[in-house]
Amino acid sequence: MFRYYLELALRGFRRNKALTALIVLALGIGLGASMTMLTVLHVMAGDPLPGRSAKLFYPHLAPGSAGSKYDAGRAFTWIDANNLLHAQRAVRQAMMAGGRVAVSPGGDRKAFFSAGRYASSGFFAMFGAPFAAGIGWTALADQDRARVVVLNGELARKLFGSATAAIGQTVRLQGREFRVIGVLRDWHPEPLFYGDASGDWAFKSDDHFFLPLDTAMDLKLPITGSESCWGPSSRTGDTCSWLQFWVELGTPAQVGAYRHFLDHYWRDQKAHGRFPQNVPPELHGLMRRLQALHLVPSNVKLQVWLAIGFLVVCLFNTVGLMLAKFLRKSGEVSVRRAMGAKRRDVFVQLGVEAAILGLAGGLLGLLVTWFGLWLVRQRPDAYARLAHLDPAMVLGVFVLAVAASVLAGLLPAWRACRIPPALQLKVQ
Repeated sequence: MFRYYLELALRGFRRNKALTALIVLALGIGLGASMTMLTVLHVMAGDPLPGRSAKLFYPHLAPGSAGSKYDAGRAFTWIDANNLLHAQRAVRQAMMAGGRVAVSPGGDRKAFFSAGRYASSGFFAMFGAPFAAGIGWTALADQDRARVVVLNGELARKLFGSATAAIGQTVRLQGREFRVIGVLRDWHPEPLFYGDASGDWAFKSDDHFFLPLDTAMDLKLPITGSESCWGPSSRTGDTCSWLQFWVELGTPAQVGAYRHFLDHYWRDQKAHGRFPQNVPPELHGLMRRLQALHLVPSNVKLQVWLAIGFLVVCLFNTVGLMLAKFLRKSGEVSVRRAMGAKRRDVFVQLGVEAAILGLAGGLLGLLVTWFGLWLVRQRPDAYARLAHLDPAMVLGVFVLAVAASVLAGLLPAWRACRIPPALQLKVQ
């Protein structure tokens, strides 16, 4: 039966080429415009660590003075981060900060700057960073200020040709020598959620190296990111916020226990004259933290709504075009009805035709989406480089196309089925 409906639909397309082309064009352009912006939103607001994000939490503290602006607990002081780290109340915990150093590749090759992360040893296991070769460092290496480094795959290939070749080699960072103990695969969480929360940091670049935070502090390596101070400027004191701190909590009971621990810590610090702001601590999950940081710019949200509005306009035009197309089939429908076909059969036939038009519109919409994302990647915005279709969004184009075309064809198909066959046969 479906094959019969398919043959009828193809025959109808050949008879009304202009209307068919207009319907496919309206669907394709509307879908392409909306899916372009929805893809950008999907990339910017998506889960950077699927399967692990539900276990990752960011504590929020407000250690600043009463006169300072509370900034949603974006960064930690050295004192607070170390206190929470050494308390060991989570399954895993890590403190970190961004850095940018000069990399000397040796030989006659020119030095270049590279961005990376200074972190404590729990970083890799907590975030599930995938190793291509070697391992990360231990807590003992943190204490010993060991000069070891883990490279991302891109930097390892650039310096040594491959991941395995890099293990055990020495690399000069900011004029100091570090021994390579591990190489990650090409690991690029999008957005780069664990770093500094200022500006468009999450979409600007990737971390190409990782080394112990205590080592970086001991060597006074350059630190990047925002820093807020409300007293004597000292990174190792309790008057400057500049670190990030994450914890892994596997069960609701562990989450509840850590909240209780945070509250106790806050009250204890207040009793010792700290935390003058009366802002209780909070514990945000990864996705909630990303929402609180408002990483998606307002202009992107506006463009998404405009694109959806444009799709709605295109669908209204599609309804009108399908109505004209299906009403032209009045004679054919009346003949089928007179030969015994039920309204349900005619309705299904027209629904199949609408679905095929939707598939054709989806193909055109996919091409328009690819072109639209290419245009987005030409923009100077930091997030533009991430605008790529993934398999889920490709499937979404076709699902939305078929669903939209079938919905658009419901009214025209119903109207075509309601025409009295006798009247049309008489006219014929």
